[in-house]
Amino acid sequence: MHEMSLAEGILQLLEDAARREGFGKVRTVFLEIGRLSSVQPEAMAFCFDAVVRGSLAEGARLEIIDVPGTGHCLDCGRDTELDEVYDPCQHCGAVPVQVTGGTVMRVKELDVE
Repeated sequence: MHEMSLAEGILQLLEDAARREGFGKVRTVFLEIGRLSSVQPEAMAFCFDAVVRGSLAEGARLEIIDVPGTGHCLDCGRDTELDEVYDPCQHCGAVPVQVTGGTVMRVKELDVE
């Protein structure tokens, strides 16, 4: 479960930001997770809750923002939404579709005190 190491990385990011910005408590973390990122939102929520115990983010709410996968069809030239990396174009049914978005996970915003 790589979500555990990702959650640990998020906590490190929060601790670094707290030192830099001078806040003492994290109330909410807004986390974008791309559908094509190989990160399972439910597993991330579970791991986040476990990792932040005893930290400045203990009790913080994790708001997961779903970011759709997107691609560009090499046959018809149109952009299309993707749920999986190897999905066909929604417009013409062709494969392959070049992935253009929805592959990353990032902390978008923090609510702190």
